[in-house]
Amino acid sequence: MVKLFIGNLPREATEQEIRSLFEQYGKVLECDIIKNYGFVHIEDRTAAEDAIRNLHHHKLHGVCINVEASKNKSKASTKLHVGNISPACTNMELRAKFEEYGPVIECDIVKDYAFVHM
Repeated sequence: MVKLFIGNLPREATEQEIRSLFEQYGKVLECDIIKNYGFVHIEDRTAAEDAIRNLHHHKLHGVCINVEASKNKSKASTKLHVGNISPACTNMELRAKFEEYGPVIECDIVKDYAFVHM
């Protein structure tokens, strides 16, 4: 499994649209959009390299997207999915709550749920 970073995503981009775009090159295991960037987990290295080669600077809704291999912040991290997030909750508040239990590598709120990497 290879994790790809997709940057400069247009506001109109949907997870299904990104998934379909990347499935041309291999099996997509996971697809997440966080504001104007996202991540795609694709099955193998060959598929990932094909996707990077063909989709880096691809125009989506008139915007050139960036596709590259994701740079892991930590090899030993845990990704948590947190549901039912209040619209009033901020990234800083959520991060502070989880930092009570250990160092937080990344914290991203997506609509009414979030991903916290510890």
